[in-house]
Amino acid sequence: MKKALLFIFCVCCSLNLFAQGGIYNDNKFHQLQELWPTPNDYRNGSGAPGHAYWQQKVDYNIKVELNDDNQSVTGSETITYHNNSPDALTYLWIQLDQNIYATNSDSYLTQTNGKVENMSFEGFERLVNPKTKLGYQIRSVKDATGKTLLFTINKTMMRVDLPQPLKPGATFSFSVDWFNYINDSRKNGGRGSMEYFAEDGNYIYEMAQWFPRLCVYDDVNGWQHKQFLGTGEFALEFGDYKVSITVPADHIVMATGVLQNAAQVLSKKQLNLLEDAKTSTKKPIIIVSQDEASSKEKTHSKEKKTWVFYGDNVRDFAWASSRKFIWDAMGVNVNGKTVLAMSAYPKEGNPLWEKYSTQAIAHTLEVYSRYTFDYPYPVAISVNGPVGGMEYPMICFNGPRPEKDGTYSSDTKYGLISVVIHEVGHNFFPMIINSDERQWSWMDEGLNTFLQYLSEQEWEQNYPSRRGEPRNIIQYMSSDKSTLEPIMSNSESIIQFGNNAYGKPATALNILRETIMGRELFDYSFKEYAKRWKFKHPQPADFFRTMEDASGVDLDWFWRGWFYGTDAVDIAIKNVSWYKIDSQNPDIEKTAKRKQQKETPLSMSDQRNQSSIKEYRVDRFPELQDFYNKYDALAITDQERKRYQALVSNLNESEKQAASASTNIYLIDFENIGGLVMPLIMQMEYEDGTKEVIRIPAEIWRKNNQKVSKLFVTEKPVKQFVLDPFKETADIDLTNNNYPAQAVASQFQLFKQKQREKQPNLMQLERNSASSGAPQQNK
Repeated sequence: MKKALLFIFCVCCSLNLFAQGGIYNDNKFHQLQELWPTPNDYRNGSGAPGHAYWQQKVDYNIKVELNDDNQSVTGSETITYHNNSPDALTYLWIQLDQNIYATNSDSYLTQTNGKVENMSFEGFERLVNPKTKLGYQIRSVKDATGKTLLFTINKTMMRVDLPQPLKPGATFSFSVDWFNYINDSRKNGGRGSMEYFAEDGNYIYEMAQWFPRLCVYDDVNGWQHKQFLGTGEFALEFGDYKVSITVPADHIVMATGVLQNAAQVLSKKQLNLLEDAKTSTKKPIIIVSQDEASSKEKTHSKEKKTWVFYGDNVRDFAWASSRKFIWDAMGVNVNGKTVLAMSAYPKEGNPLWEKYSTQAIAHTLEVYSRYTFDYPYPVAISVNGPVGGMEYPMICFNGPRPEKDGTYSSDTKYGLISVVIHEVGHNFFPMIINSDERQWSWMDEGLNTFLQYLSEQEWEQNYPSRRGEPRNIIQYMSSDKSTLEPIMSNSESIIQFGNNAYGKPATALNILRETIMGRELFDYSFKEYAKRWKFKHPQPADFFRTMEDASGVDLDWFWRGWFYGTDAVDIAIKNVSWYKIDSQNPDIEKTAKRKQQKETPLSMSDQRNQSSIKEYRVDRFPELQDFYNKYDALAITDQERKRYQALVSNLNESEKQAASASTNIYLIDFENIGGLVMPLIMQMEYEDGTKEVIRIPAEIWRKNNQKVSKLFVTEKPVKQFVLDPFKETADIDLTNNNYPAQAVASQFQLFKQKQREKQPNLMQLERNSASSGAPQQNK
């Protein structure tokens, strides 16, 4: 019994010591080393790939046919797996993303539901008509000799057992044949989809996650084969793709990679226009016009064509196909290399798409390349269809369209520009800087949203960016903590996904750039991370370590607060104490006191006494007055001047200057109410109207994370202190940022309807006004 008690005592002591000095230390500046993987030969302590870094390579040769009659695809692929790891592999894991739509998928079974009374028609249809037709039908898995391989399907994952261990440095080729119906994302959600146009009886197909793909095998996880639930996206290997796509002969196909047989699938006119587009760097050239696309909508060809694409060193492959596509293209000069920016869209996308889509692609490639590395691929494509916004190597799917009359609201306009920037930007994160989206959504969405913000701000002055500015994350940061998770959370565990994976990390990086590090240090370090992990698989610690390594700035406190925690920024000015040097010079001190006395307002009692007291007793009885009734305490006497001169005569020159200085000393007490430590940015507005800003690093909180006091020395008296005057730290409560306190202005609006209407389409309103004869707005 004594031994048991002694053991318990020792364990408790150990835990207590560990809590004081280990990972449970709650000091905001406690280092993160024990939370990060130990540096090794694969990933070193600087955040760079180690000298023994390795990653697998997977090559695909795919043949697929689109059936435009029953909206399905039939495919056959030969996969060549290169084992560059130091391990012998006994099996391979393959992702079957389409199985997410099966009724036995974890995604389907773990969906939670709201009240039945609020069920939509789409929700009811999904409930009573489960998506039993969707999902892969795997028809065969064979080795290079045609021998059947054993395989096991576990929902969205398939294990292929190898006939013998695949040794380090060896390759293995095998084939998979499959069939699946194409999903309708507007009914079922998802990233790949089809869209039917009843007016002309045509479809747009956007094919994503459409073929079985290898999982990542790496030095961190082994096999990354978490079930695909929908939110956590993809972990994929790089490889070379040759894809042959058979579609109706009147379709236009857009895809990852470079078209290999253009002469067989395009007209001579289209070939010439495509060649001209490469040198057109100011304006897109129309390859397939709206009239041409509209003409094809009426004639559904029964003939077929096969488009062949080759993608070199890509991690995925996507494509889109339709006879409705209008096609434009222009050349983009990326540091001396021409990249072909192209868009495909139906007539329903005009005039919005022909005006903005390809230009937004070009803008993205230019800006992102400046902050990371030169865009390495030959093409970048934006396609309009049923998918609101989704990215793949060299191609992305984007949804916004104008109204049927061709007008659009500013929300729609900027929504299109922003989504194109965002999805094209994903070529950099994670298509090239190939992070694990299944685990860490912020590493692609957050970093990409940050660069999206920088790109939007370069599009035009006062661009209405939704994310990036600190003020835009305040509502999320101040929301109920039961709905918050750290950024460093698994993708499937996040409640407020958009704010957590997109908004908060983008804002954090913007604050890091503007307020913590400064643009020069940040931009250099961010670019170093991009160059180090280009075409590789980074982990979070690789990003954190690189940013510190390349800048020489200890940022553990920042990562801990913004990425590992849910605290908010709320720093308050609790009190200001004002001190001035007493010069002991009666001409200075008594004159100042007399001025202060004169400017001090009378109390309410004094004001009322002046009018209510008609006569004082000492006035009625003068004999009650004595020396003190006539004494002026602020009168300057010769005796006081002599005492001051005697004092000064005993001081040296520097002491005389100090004694005569008109210095103001302010002791300001700060309190960290929100818990998230940040720099103190203090603006002082002086009584003469001038202003000064002093920036104090966050390390001021390192010994006391809750309360600190700081002396500010000024020559001029301060009228107003303002903490975070430029709203750059995402402080959630501005009412405690001023001393003396000031009211913070906000607005409210009166309205009758229960829900606010969406932003009006001003273009449409003005057009209707003009057609009715009403006066137009002056231009």
